[in-house]
Amino acid sequence: LNERASRGELDISAISIHAYAHVCGEYALLPSGASMGDGYGPMLVAREKFSRQEIASLRIAVPGTMTSAFLALQLWLGKKGEQIDYTVVPFDEIFKTVNEGLADVGLIIHEGQLTFENEGLVCCEDFGVWWGRENDGLPLPLGGNVIHKRIPPEERKVISDVLERSIRYSLEHRAEAVEHSLQYARDMGIDLADKFVGMYVNDWTLDYGEPGRESIRRFLRRGHEMGVVPELPELEFVE
Repeated sequence: LNERASRGELDISAISIHAYAHVCGEYALLPSGASMGDGYGPMLVAREKFSRQEIASLRIAVPGTMTSAFLALQLWLGKKGEQIDYTVVPFDEIFKTVNEGLADVGLIIHEGQLTFENEGLVCCEDFGVWWGRENDGLPLPLGGNVIHKRIPPEERKVISDVLERSIRYSLEHRAEAVEHSLQYARDMGIDLADKFVGMYVNDWTLDYGEPGRESIRRFLRRGHEMGVVPELPELEFVE
């Protein structure tokens, strides 16, 4: 979706906050639909515990360079992508890549944050914890929904309101929503799916609020200061 949005193919899409910085000229953020890591987030996992200094010289399997997780990795290491020894693999193959020794460390997103121990791996860093520690407890901004600016402003507002009502309904009918989501849940059981949904579909998803918006500003500003985010966007939300 990040790649398709970068080509302007989609009218409305989920997108990483990292990718938003690259398409902010064509897309506006919708106030609903955020994925925020509030005290948890993407993790670095390995077969043994490594320090930040050690990880800086190791090979890292990552799920994509336009993910917010990869931007967080660069900020955490203080190194731009071209200075990091990384290999891009599908997010659901990271465990296998690490366990087969094709990478020393894996950057995991999605439900892998809940299951890495089952793979015999240990957490070297949780970026949600790290970000909150360095940013007054703010959540780590991971993903959001965007709408193309070719859609007239009044229609964007109607669509935004419909999305917000849909998310509110799902939160008020969580059991039904989780059961519906299982068809997309990559073989997760209902208990694991419910826990994962609770992590990333919550009050932050209804509206970023000022704390969420401030966290996005800080995240992208730090990326810009490092030279990873080429242009520092003025956040544009559908209001």
